[in-house]
Amino acid sequence: MRQEAMIRRMGRRETHSSRAALAVVSASVLLVVVLWLILEGALSMTGNGPLLLAPAQLMHAVAVMGTATVPAALLAAGVVIGLLGLLVVAAAILPGGKPRHILANPRSAVVVERDVLAAAIARTARTAARLSPAQVTATVGPRTAQLRLHPSSGRAVDVDAVTEAVDKELSGYSLARPLTPTVSVAHHGAVGI
Repeated sequence: MRQEAMIRRMGRRETHSSRAALAVVSASVLLVVVLWLILEGALSMTGNGPLLLAPAQLMHAVAVMGTATVPAALLAAGVVIGLLGLLVVAAAILPGGKPRHILANPRSAVVVERDVLAAAIARTARTAARLSPAQVTATVGPRTAQLRLHPSSGRAVDVDAVTEAVDKELSGYSLARPLTPTVSVAHHGAVGI
């Protein structure tokens, strides 16, 4: 396998969550139900009493369920089962992401947590704005980086200079998926910081 393809594969493995747990749980539930049905069938064929419900009783209960149950309860149960099915199908189809980003590197797969990126750009923003650590918060999403500045009362912050510094910092990381920074300044200043 080529090195570039292997690096790309390793990066994807580290940034996307596995579906193994959901597959194991779904298969286990299905296996328990099938084994129970087989056991009930075997007990019925040998003339022993049922463990929970004999196959004939189960078939009868399913056949009369439409007339013996309140229609609203059947509808509610159907909606719940349908939503559960949609959730399982969505979990199987949609990609599950981990809060990580890939740094472009030709020699190896380099993965960094979003919290680490947020701390780094918060440090850059507070240095550019000359604020204390408590006055800057940063969050990093899949495609955006949001910075919130809370300067002291009566002190102006140059948002363009902060945005330029954060852009320069982010471009230095060579992220595989670039982040777009957004800088916002609180309307009322902090007192005593």
